[in-house]
Amino acid sequence: MNTTASLNKPNRNLFIQNLLTFFLNRQALAVGLVFASDSILFGSWVAHIPFVKAKLHLSDAELGLTLFAMPIGLLVMNPLTGWIIARLGEARACFWSAVGLTLAVCIPLNAPNPIVLCLGLFLMGLNAALINVAMNTTATNLERAQGIVIMSSCHGMWSLGGLFGSGIAGAVIALHVSPPIHIMIMAGLILLMTFILQPILAKIPSSSRTETGEKAGSSFVRPNLDLLLMILIGLSLAMGEGAAFDWSAVYLRETLGASSQIAALGFGAFSLTMTGFRFLGDAIIPKIGAKRWLQIGGVIGAAGLLFAIALPYPATALIGFGVLGAGCSLGAPVLYAASMRVEGIPPAAGLATFATFSFIGFLAGPPIIGFVAEAFGLVYGLGFVAIMLLISAGLAKLVKLF
Repeated sequence: MNTTASLNKPNRNLFIQNLLTFFLNRQALAVGLVFASDSILFGSWVAHIPFVKAKLHLSDAELGLTLFAMPIGLLVMNPLTGWIIARLGEARACFWSAVGLTLAVCIPLNAPNPIVLCLGLFLMGLNAALINVAMNTTATNLERAQGIVIMSSCHGMWSLGGLFGSGIAGAVIALHVSPPIHIMIMAGLILLMTFILQPILAKIPSSSRTETGEKAGSSFVRPNLDLLLMILIGLSLAMGEGAAFDWSAVYLRETLGASSQIAALGFGAFSLTMTGFRFLGDAIIPKIGAKRWLQIGGVIGAAGLLFAIALPYPATALIGFGVLGAGCSLGAPVLYAASMRVEGIPPAAGLATFATFSFIGFLAGPPIIGFVAEAFGLVYGLGFVAIMLLISAGLAKLVKLF
């Protein structure tokens, strides 16, 4: 008993030390809050997707088609992210993309027709692409400047934001608050926080004008085999996240007959486990090994989705989405960091290239699920994602993490 305690004590101390390093560091916490604000807005939006679907009388395929507007916005913006960040700096890029996202997220719930809905989602994709690269680069800059490790905790804040956003959404649905009013209130609060955080972020050293030099203006490089494998794994894991974001509420509400309040908890269950594992990540990853976790995580995520499909009840589906969150939790922190250490590729270019394609998986996955659901049923759409997660586990055996 004493031996076990002595073995576990260093791990507990490491975990506590990592959390204290993050939460007591003003700049680190500010970066984490940028991650959280992004996810709060997305969590608030996805909980109301069934409302938009019913309001505009969209079929599964039509919903899937409109959801493609967001990844289109991402594809349009991503070639420009390096150029924008090089000229604005990471802090100002975070600020303006956050402002744009708070304004754009109000459009879909107020859309009178599918065209306006697509416009709003397109603008969300534009701003989400920029803030995704800017905030991850800012986190990396701070790690280098202060010699700390915060990437997993920042992604934990992103998950925490999603949990908070979906939880608030579930509460306002239960209170019969109008979804457009709810989203505008949340956007206003995030906009206020964005202005408060800007002076703190501005003090973080920027790599866009110093270390990377001319490379900062390039958002893409041709991936070598290692980066390509990371991208494929990231795409699969991001599809798992996208499935929970955009389809968990629809699956619970329409396929399993859950109430609107329970349906909103699907993404919450996913975010709860993802949040917990990400805050543990800076201690878990060195212990298990990054490559081994990618293999284990893919299998766990697939098992969660298959559990939700095999036992089609609201309670078991919530458990399944929770297991999915655990499986997908540490993939992003591992791969974002690894993409900056690929031999022969500048760190900033590797990060931007990986972030671009992994976020495409996050945004494009849900529309693909919609098309599969229209043809065969939503169960098969979620099953497709489970297969992709198993493939990612196999690819993880081949990838080289530097």
